[in-house]
Amino acid sequence: MPIRVGLIVNPIAGMGGSVGLKGTDGPAVVRRARELGAMPRAAGRAAAALDEVAQADIEFELLTCAGAMGEDSALACDLHPSIVYRAASSDTSGDDTRGAAQAMIAEGVGLIVFAGGDGTARDVFEAVHDSVPVVAIPAGVKIHSAVFAVNPRAAGDLVVGVLRGRISRTREAEVMDVDEAAYRDGRLSTRLYGYLRVPDDARLVQAGKVRSRSEDSAADDLALAVVDTMEPETIYIVGPGTTTRRIARHLGLDSTLLGVDVVRDGQMLALDVGERQLLDLLEQNRRARIIVTPIGGQGYLFGRGNQQISGRVVRAAGIENVVVVATPAKLASLGGRPLLVDTDDEELNRTLAGFATVTTGKGRRSVYPVEFPRGTS
Repeated sequence: MPIRVGLIVNPIAGMGGSVGLKGTDGPAVVRRARELGAMPRAAGRAAAALDEVAQADIEFELLTCAGAMGEDSALACDLHPSIVYRAASSDTSGDDTRGAAQAMIAEGVGLIVFAGGDGTARDVFEAVHDSVPVVAIPAGVKIHSAVFAVNPRAAGDLVVGVLRGRISRTREAEVMDVDEAAYRDGRLSTRLYGYLRVPDDARLVQAGKVRSRSEDSAADDLALAVVDTMEPETIYIVGPGTTTRRIARHLGLDSTLLGVDVVRDGQMLALDVGERQLLDLLEQNRRARIIVTPIGGQGYLFGRGNQQISGRVVRAAGIENVVVVATPAKLASLGGRPLLVDTDDEELNRTLAGFATVTTGKGRRSVYPVEFPRGTS
């Protein structure tokens, strides 16, 4: 008998990222994201994962939710699912995610695949705990949880691996979430909610976020190294993080910890901007650099917490103008794992893959591998 696979898509997951809202928890934030021009992205990322499964031509039974919560993504990949849950409204919520997961458990699924962010992972955990393994398609903004695949196509490869029996072992992975209100105010407050079972494949499942140990002198040395190389009449798009925030401090500027800021000629040009503002600034300024630091423990350069710096922004600035900075301790926190990229532009992801020159201090650089992982299923 074919294995039953459940599919849940959170239609609003990740919408706040490109417009700088850092999440979409709550109807008021969703409305604001739409007012700012945010577009849904979860369905497309779910379809990218399902495309890998469809191409593998494996017999299985797909159970999902009506419309945008799964059916639309499945049909886009020529998969024909059975509908086991219908949301009462097009404005879906965590109650719908939990209800869908419980309906799938009742139908005897052997695997649940869901697309969303940390909030969606929380809802799935509350419904299923460790009763069934999950494959999580990253579609949110924050994604601190260690349950997610490294990118959507890797999620599809995980599903294929499970269905073919290539990946038979599972392990527990942390479900983390942040206080979004605090996050939007520049304060990071995380909490462990529990554990979900995920396929045991360290290359295709992302690691949990790790805060680099304090090394003030190394971080200051790195910030000074960046400041010393700043050129006149050039805009610097500075990504989020404590490492990059020190750059602004050494320029004597106030900045946002968790947003994207823009500096030119030693002055703060714009604070906490979204994708549209960045594209407008790039049209007005011929010279630009993008300064990013990898997420500690995970290694993401793009696609986690900095969706404002989208593929369109990177292309407009020029791939050659991406500046990667990290302290030695932050690189060490990766434990030898590569840096990762996961924008919505897969061609750009493949272009960025290879090797990056990482500035680690004044006169010090390291060449480090960058990957956009795919499986071998």
